[in-house]
Amino acid sequence: MPDFPIVDTHLHLWDLDRLSYPWLDHVPVLRRNHLLTDYREACGPVQVAKMVFLQCECDFARFEEEAAWIASLASVDPRIRGIVPWAPLEKGDTVEGDLERLVAIPLVRGIRRIIQFEPDPEFCVRPDFVRGVRTLPRFGLSFDLCVKCHQLPNTIELVRRCPEVRFVLDHIGKPNIARGELDPWRTHVRELAAFPNVWCKVSGLATEADFEHWTPADLRPYLDHAFACFGFDRTMFGGDWPVSTQATTYPRWVETLDAALEGASPDELHRLYVRNAEAFYRV
Repeated sequence: MPDFPIVDTHLHLWDLDRLSYPWLDHVPVLRRNHLLTDYREACGPVQVAKMVFLQCECDFARFEEEAAWIASLASVDPRIRGIVPWAPLEKGDTVEGDLERLVAIPLVRGIRRIIQFEPDPEFCVRPDFVRGVRTLPRFGLSFDLCVKCHQLPNTIELVRRCPEVRFVLDHIGKPNIARGELDPWRTHVRELAAFPNVWCKVSGLATEADFEHWTPADLRPYLDHAFACFGFDRTMFGGDWPVSTQATTYPRWVETLDAALEGASPDELHRLYVRNAEAFYRV
């Protein structure tokens, strides 16, 4: 367990009395409010100094309301230092109006327009979507890449077309840990890491494994490869709470990661758990 307060770069919160989240209809175990008080309790002995909120796929028409609500929570818990909302980047250049309204919220640091649920494998390389992603640097925004492992080839192409955008790969690219599949995920992650503008979020691994029976050994080859590719200079910790609760507790995830990094120097651990997040999300 880290002996210093950490930065959690991947926090979800939702209030079903405020906004609707259609996807939760298919995940009944998560279909209840998950609020700051629940998060504080879930962290247990883990000291969290700062948090970055990631959009939660609410009713898309209300994405600005979600960002504004989280900004209001920052006055309750000032550890919320960054917000990564949803935005309709598929609108191409015309998304600028949406981004202007979002960045009027001072805590907005990036955008996450989830790709993983798109049935069209070409979605993220459609010309309008690429143009939308390319608008982000004009507003000082990064892009969180949330994709499934089979979508990584086109994700690589998106990154290739957007060299000026700062990307972070959520959940190390969602490898199929439950089936023990390492390839071609390993190759694709190595290709992504070759782009200096791509970082990697070490998060969400337990929920890609067998929810009930995973062991730290199941996750280890994937963690080892992510660090071999991105090192300690472009990796950052994410809790992925409460989605992660389907497979792990918050302390267990931190303990698993910490054990896998036995032998890392104090400076390397501090970069992973604190400094890289502060630099990437400007928190």
